[in-house]
Amino acid sequence: MAPLTEDLPLIDGHCHTITTAPLDDAAFALWCTEADEPSAAGTSYLDSRLGLALRRWCAPVLDLPAHAPVEEYLRRRRRLGPDEVAGRMLRAAGLSALLVDTGPVAGGLVDRSVLGTLAQAPAHAVVRLELLAEQVAPGTGADGFADAFAAALDEAVAGAVATKSIAAYRHGLDLDPARPRAHEVSAAAGRWLRDGGRLSDPVLLRHMLWSAVDAGLPIQLHTGFGDRDVALARADPALLQPFCEATLPFGVPLVLLHCYPYHRQAGWLASVYPHVYADVGLGVTQLGARATAVLGEFLELAPFGKVLYSSDAYGLPELYLIAAAQLRHSLDLVLAETVADGAASPADARRVAEQVGAGNAARVYGLS
Repeated sequence: MAPLTEDLPLIDGHCHTITTAPLDDAAFALWCTEADEPSAAGTSYLDSRLGLALRRWCAPVLDLPAHAPVEEYLRRRRRLGPDEVAGRMLRAAGLSALLVDTGPVAGGLVDRSVLGTLAQAPAHAVVRLELLAEQVAPGTGADGFADAFAAALDEAVAGAVATKSIAAYRHGLDLDPARPRAHEVSAAAGRWLRDGGRLSDPVLLRHMLWSAVDAGLPIQLHTGFGDRDVALARADPALLQPFCEATLPFGVPLVLLHCYPYHRQAGWLASVYPHVYADVGLGVTQLGARATAVLGEFLELAPFGKVLYSSDAYGLPELYLIAAAQLRHSLDLVLAETVADGAASPADARRVAEQVGAGNAARVYGLS
């Protein structure tokens, strides 16, 4: 049977921008992981599932054989130059649209518009709620913070397709689901403005989320693994069930990002709450060939119309291609097995692939 996912359109539902700065080998390897420290002596971050996927999917794009030694890959990358590599990788990913997080970026990263030009696809904005609040805070007082944030959010969402919360990083997902009262928000803002630091007060994080509900755009929520700043045990999407319950009457889509290793919990939430969706991003990239098993588990309970694709690519253009190529390949394996078992027709399988690849994202985010 021909591949079900050949030339499958993909919308990258959550990603970041990239660097086109020259990178030494150690810096390149660090960009390939969620870690922020060099690897231990005698080890390499590229000696991993992701490293194998890099050599499998990206080497041919640089005119090397698949599985070329990583040292040869890095030499070839330097010879071509970062701009050439970025264009090749992003075009090879075959994306029809990108949804780019407006969160903080390190120096030397390209603008969202440049990213879209390199990918030859529209690059839409996703508004990072906590960053927006931190940008607003210096010019406000405790009593004026809520109004200032509301005005800034109204302006920001006018040019965006979604909002995003990193409450999982700042506090954890075990938040009181209730909308905080005005005096609670003012008191919390006063404490934060007095003490300084990043926004981590649970009252303010709840206020951000409910403000996003009021804004009406889909809300992306980081869940599951990430860098070491996240308390993984408090990033289980199951902890969001009370918030899912509280927001059900409003109908605003909640998109659970990443999810791994709690992807089955995310799939269950998507199966029982009509406004909840599960996004397979980051895991598909980092797990390499093992993404096939995890993708199958995403699709165990979640309705097929509730599973979305993203890469969560950040820094390296290779991560866009690894995620896209691995998604197409793993989805094909999962669906081909389903067809071979007699559990679905080829037409059914192709429909599911098109939903996961781009159809569901186009519907949820209102993209044409």
